[in-house]
Amino acid sequence: MKKIITFPKILFLICLSFIILSCKKNSAELTTGLIKVKVVKAVDGDTVLLENGEKIRYAGINTLERKTLSEKSEPFAEEAYQLNKKLTEGKILLLELSLKERDIYGRLLGELYLENGTSVSEILVKNGLALVCYYPGNAKYYEKYLPLQREALKQKIGIFSLVDNFPKNYTLIGNKNSKRFHLSSCEEVKKIKKKRFFKNLEEAFFEGYCPSRECFNFNLLRRSNSF
Repeated sequence: MKKIITFPKILFLICLSFIILSCKKNSAELTTGLIKVKVVKAVDGDTVLLENGEKIRYAGINTLERKTLSEKSEPFAEEAYQLNKKLTEGKILLLELSLKERDIYGRLLGELYLENGTSVSEILVKNGLALVCYYPGNAKYYEKYLPLQREALKQKIGIFSLVDNFPKNYTLIGNKNSKRFHLSSCEEVKKIKKKRFFKNLEEAFFEGYCPSRECFNFNLLRRSNSF
């Protein structure tokens, strides 16, 4: 005797097929856009050199400078470099390019993922060795890593172990458009149209503002009376 397939059964089979196809599609999307790359050298804490000669700059974060024009490296810059080197050099990783694919220096922008699915950027931020910074076209990474920065700030690890060295009641002025903050004495402040005032360094970092390169040197935190 032939089985009669009723309308509810047909509907169920259609729905089941749709779910299976959707799962396959989502699985494919997880790997779509990820490119296998080999890292030959870590340049600094947030940049690596690939086997094909391209450089990758991690999107949405910034590590401090190992080399400056006038002084020794900024605090925790060497630690960020060494960790980046340990995680990437000589390894094949997965690259996800950001919406904005290159920076003004021609470097690729994106994230590098380890085999376990963790990104190098995530590890740097969690260890307090990188700052989460907003850049046009990279808002995805900014939003992804800001909660991790807040946790590192709460724990006062890495860069954030220095926030208490900043003078009390010294006002920092942020630019709401660029999400960069400046010392109140900086000439750049005069150009800011939409200002945000911070009572201390910790508040600025919590709100996701990065220091202006023109107006803030982390070496000053080693000499807190120099502001």
